[in-house]
Amino acid sequence: MASSYSTDLKLELMVTGEKAGLWGDITNTNLVIVSQAIAGYESVTLNATTGATLAFTNGATSNGKNAVLNLAGTITGNVDVTIPDGIEKTYIIKNATSGAFTVTVKTTSGSGVTWAAADKGTKVVYSNGTDVIDTGLTDLASDYSPQLSAQLDVNGQSIGDGTLELLKFTEAASAVNEVTVGNAATGNAPSLSATGDDTNVDFNLTPKGIGRVTLNGNGKIQGVAEKVTTSGTFDSDVVIDTNTQGVILSTAAANANFIINLRGDGSNSLDASLDTGESVTVAYISKQNATAYYPTEIQCDGVTTNVTTVWQGGSAPSSGNVTSNDIYTITAIKTASSTYTVLASQTQFA
Repeated sequence: MASSYSTDLKLELMVTGEKAGLWGDITNTNLVIVSQAIAGYESVTLNATTGATLAFTNGATSNGKNAVLNLAGTITGNVDVTIPDGIEKTYIIKNATSGAFTVTVKTTSGSGVTWAAADKGTKVVYSNGTDVIDTGLTDLASDYSPQLSAQLDVNGQSIGDGTLELLKFTEAASAVNEVTVGNAATGNAPSLSATGDDTNVDFNLTPKGIGRVTLNGNGKIQGVAEKVTTSGTFDSDVVIDTNTQGVILSTAAANANFIINLRGDGSNSLDASLDTGESVTVAYISKQNATAYYPTEIQCDGVTTNVTTVWQGGSAPSSGNVTSNDIYTITAIKTASSTYTVLASQTQFA
């Protein structure tokens, strides 16, 4: 009786009394094929338009018998990698092709597993002789209760849905402080906290550009500090950057009347920094000596056009207060594009 071949790996199956003097070579070839199926790796270059059919040659090593396949080459259309019908085998397959087209690993007559056009990842699949099935072992969604045994390293990448970024991470080389996310029991609030080795750790929420941090809902503040800019030089054109300053303290005595101008900052107008129906409140502390001075006008973005200024008490000040610190509190309400109602007051602190 002549040798036959195994269904899946095409090993040569010799019968008793056959292949005298050849058993050693044939057995060694069979062992090499078994090794290929257990630990073999091969890169298979796909045809640009037709893909590839994996080979399963009787009694010889061939690309379809490897445990790990790297699919390479530049493809110009959607292609198939075909496994002959009847083959039962497990594979680890990486789609390393170039070109934004799908790659499907399938049996000759059955269905298969498809890598999307942008998917250049790795899958663990198996052929049951009829179809090729995705085990899902490389997909975290298949683990319903994943647990980390060490720190998760995102390798400088973002976390998202595969196409859109949801979270990005940066890491300081000498970091000792971090963010802790905590859940809570019934009746308590979850938390987002600054934690770490330092005794006191600030928490920064930084919008992009002149975007704002928005609290959607009521807020409760337990303590707050406001940014104060101290100026040792008197300027008759006082510019308040509302995006970065809440209070300006002038320690140099005024020597002339002055103008107070509200803007967003050096690169952005107040109009761009506020939406209609929003307001901003700032304060300017003006030091006065024996001769006192006062603001002659309040501007928004360098002009008084479309700026209606209303002073506390009904009239604008006509003088300052000698040997005092005069505080001018100003609230600008944007009522339309580049249009403001400004509420202003002068308060003396002797």
